[in-house]
This record gives sequence, structure tokens and C-alpha cells, in this order.
Amino acid sequence: MNVTHELHQAGQSIWLDNITRDMLDGGTLQRYIDEWSVTGLTSNPTIFDHAIKNSPAYDSSIREKLKRGKSGEALFFEVALEDITRAAGLFAQVHRRTNGVDGWVSLEVSPVLAHDSASSLAAAKDLHARAGQPNLFIKIPGTPEGLPAIEEAIFSGIPVNVTLLFSREHYLAAADAYMRGIERRIEKGLDPKIASVASLFISRWDVAVMGKIPEALRGKLGIAIAMRTYKAYCELLADSRVKRIMNAGGLPQRLLWASTGTKDPKASDVLYVKALAAPFTVNTMPDATLKAFADHGEVTGILAEDCGDCEAVLEQFKTAGIDVIQLAQQLQDEGAEAFVKSWNDLLQVIESKSAALLTAAR
Repeated sequence: MNVTHELHQAGQSIWLDNITRDMLDGGTLQRYIDEWSVTGLTSNPTIFDHAIKNSPAYDSSIREKLKRGKSGEALFFEVALEDITRAAGLFAQVHRRTNGVDGWVSLEVSPVLAHDSASSLAAAKDLHARAGQPNLFIKIPGTPEGLPAIEEAIFSGIPVNVTLLFSREHYLAAADAYMRGIERRIEKGLDPKIASVASLFISRWDVAVMGKIPEALRGKLGIAIAMRTYKAYCELLADSRVKRIMNAGGLPQRLLWASTGTKDPKASDVLYVKALAAPFTVNTMPDATLKAFADHGEVTGILAEDCGDCEAVLEQFKTAGIDVIQLAQQLQDEGAEAFVKSWNDLLQVIESKSAALLTAAR
């Protein structure tokens, strides 16, 4: 048994945090599925920005859409949906086999809408309808303004990947929005089986405090925050509210570890994967992290449901002057801003490539 299969057997879903047309055309994604137990995929504007900018694989598709008068954001979403629907097809068997628990792919609404509930909901409905795939999550940021859109999307029957969560409090707010949407469906006699994941970002915590803390605490904040959130997650799974939803045929929202690529050159390249093995969770990994874990990772234990020593560790950060509540909000705000920047960069790439293709066609 290879180590990625061992992690999967421990109850954690391994998803790839990347998508490119070259990966689809060349069979790389299929190989990850077959050999490394990858059972899902996430994407974001930065991923598509790099994919489209660095490969000619999209040129013919962009050229065809330009001929039909498409441009900018509309053109991008058509291109992205082509990749996402192909990936969804590769995971369709997993989705059927797990009865809708696993085998998901994710596509994000425009991050420009992160603070606009009504527009986020409208975009989520449009993208999900256009994709026509049962195993597609629409990513909606778990910002205060995003929470109503998450509830309404779930109530409307749209599976949601709640993104940009950085703390236990962010997670619990997202979980509450999800459950409200499901409870409203139950009240209306609608099918309550609408899936969701809540994506907690890990590595950005340690980047944010680098150089501000004692060396002994280096690389420990993201894991401590994850452990604290996992305890809340386990407590919620045992809560009567979740049990009532499950009794009516609904699914509990799963916790997903995001941003698990190590950004500290002094730390292990599998730091977060090794530390956060836990059943009924998802770890979405960039290619480099997935390859590193497959090469030299190991499953040494399962995350404790009581969060182990995480509160003692977080107390040490408090003593070092780190206010994790304030920092969580800062990270969410900065994350939303970074996604907008990536989105604008992506649209600039679409514009530049479109112009170059039009010029070459003359």
C-alpha cells in the first residue's frame, strides 16, 4: 500500500488543488486518480491564470469563443467550465460510489463579488446550471457578506465549497449558514441532500507570523488553528442539530484543509499533510505537495478530536503578542483582496491572449 492510499484508507479524501488542460490532455490527472487515490479537485483564479498564461493548450478554445463574440469574464468561464466538466467526468465514478460524499470538483464565483451577497448567489446559480454536473461545488467566500449567499445557495440546491475560512469562528459561521439552508429545505419538503465542504486555510497563518515569534513556535500556528477547528467540527458532528439533518436524509458538511503547501523553506514539505490526517476530512494539495507526500510522506497518527495541546500552543502565541481572532479577520480580508488581484490578473491574461490570437489570425 502506498502512502497516499494509506491516508485515504485512514478516512481522509485527497484532492488536487490544481487543474490545467495539459494535465487533462496528457492523462496526469487520471494517473493521480489511479495511482495516488486522488478523489477530487479544487480550482481558483490563480490556478487558471497560470494555466492559461503558460500553455498554448487553450488557444484553439479561446479562438473559437472570440469568433462567437465572447470576451473577458464570459469567455473565461466558458473555458474554465470546459476543464471543470472534464474533471468532473473523471471523478463521476467516485461520486457515485460514495453516494455523493466524495468525487467533487470546485469552481469559484468571481472574487470581486466576495462582499456582494445577491450577486454571489446569482453567479453561483448561473455557473452551476451551465456546468450541468452533479459533482460540482461552487466556491463562495465565507466572508460576513458571503454567508447569506451560502445559505441561499444551499437552499436553492447548489452544492457549495465555502472558501476563505481562517478560524474556528469562521468555520462555525459557515457551518451555521449551511445548516440553515438545509433546515429550510426540510421545512419546505425539499430533498435535504445538498453537499458542502468548509475550507480552512492553513499555511497562511505561519507566513503571517514569520519573524514575529520565537523560533520554537515556527510552523506551529496553522496546525494549532486547524486542531482547534477540528475539535469544533467533531463536536458539531455529534450535535443534535446535525443529527436531525442526517435523520431527514441530509449530509453533514465536511471540513477541508486548504492551503496545505508548505511555504517555509526551513519546514518539511509535507508538514501540514502529515499533521492533519483525520477521518471525514479533505486535504486539497497542490501538485508539489501531493508529489512530495507520495514520495516521502508517512501517516504517523490521526488528529485527536480533543485538539490535543492546541490551546496550550495558542496560549504561547498569545504570550508572544499574536491575537489570533484579529489575525484571522486580517487573513480573510487579505485573502479576499488577493483573490481579486488574481482575478484581475487572469482577466488581463485573457485579454492579452485574445489580442494576440486575433492579431495572428489576420
